[in-house]
Amino acid sequence: MRILVTGGTGFTGKALVKRLHRDGHEVVALDYKEGIKTQEIRDWGVRVIIGSVTDPAVVKEAMQGVDVVHHLAAAFRELNVPNTYYDEVNVGGARTVLEAAVSAGAKRFIYCSTCGVHGDVQHPPANEDAPIAAADYYQQTKYQAEPLVHEYQNRGLSTVILRPAAIYGPGDPERFGMIFRRVAKGSFPIFGDGKAFYHPLYIDNFVDALEKVTHDGVGDGRTYLIADHEYVTTEELVNRVAAAMNRSVKTPHFPFWPLWLAGHFFEKACKPLKVAPPIFPRRVDWYRQNRAFDISRALNEISYNPSVGLDEGLRATAKWYEEEGYL
Repeated sequence: MRILVTGGTGFTGKALVKRLHRDGHEVVALDYKEGIKTQEIRDWGVRVIIGSVTDPAVVKEAMQGVDVVHHLAAAFRELNVPNTYYDEVNVGGARTVLEAAVSAGAKRFIYCSTCGVHGDVQHPPANEDAPIAAADYYQQTKYQAEPLVHEYQNRGLSTVILRPAAIYGPGDPERFGMIFRRVAKGSFPIFGDGKAFYHPLYIDNFVDALEKVTHDGVGDGRTYLIADHEYVTTEELVNRVAAAMNRSVKTPHFPFWPLWLAGHFFEKACKPLKVAPPIFPRRVDWYRQNRAFDISRALNEISYNPSVGLDEGLRATAKWYEEEGYL
């Protein structure tokens, strides 16, 4: 099949492009900028188009002859942009890609949402029917695009929505980078009790799920939470990272609320200066918000099987960080 991957030069997109190309599909990668080692994608023989999903002309060009669309592109952790930017990219961009898919005669549309639409899970583990409690502009706009996907499903386009947990693994220096770098220093401060749940998702496991729903009839019209089998507390995650690195780490505890106040202060103080804050509310919330999910629907309906466990995934990630000089 010819498959379009939006966000195709990013961490998740590149991993998916590699898998689809390996499986013999003709892949087009669309992204608004060059990613880490994007030339590798071109070297595989994959067509790379640099442009925004908000640009109908660019999307139309990328969509020519496409059978399946994986819409991964999103505004995520963008600094020095107005809040409207998230709406333009995450909602407006989704509409543009959906409309182009219908116009070009594409058969399937897979939308990558986020588990963050459920916010702080009050009764973990949460399933897909848990309350929606999106807390920031990223989460809110990712959820606002979900009804659009359902709308186009009703118009005859086969669609699937995936809500991934915290994706990590080799190929991305940022998502777990802070944890690994702190552990490498031998001490990781825990603000609060360290008992909030965190649910990782190894990149290969997520690509497995994306690959499964690429095929006709798999998960049509449904929404799935995608995560690893195991969720852990934040303090346990730190200790498991240390074990993966063959290092010891101290986890001194401190009160949470001073950090929360500092996060909000730095975010507001740094915004007019157009500099990245050292800490910000989204990062601070890692210490207190529960992220734990029931993946039974994906296991049962699309035969999802997250085969890479947490310790194996952390070891592979640690090895990549060391080889690439991030530690």
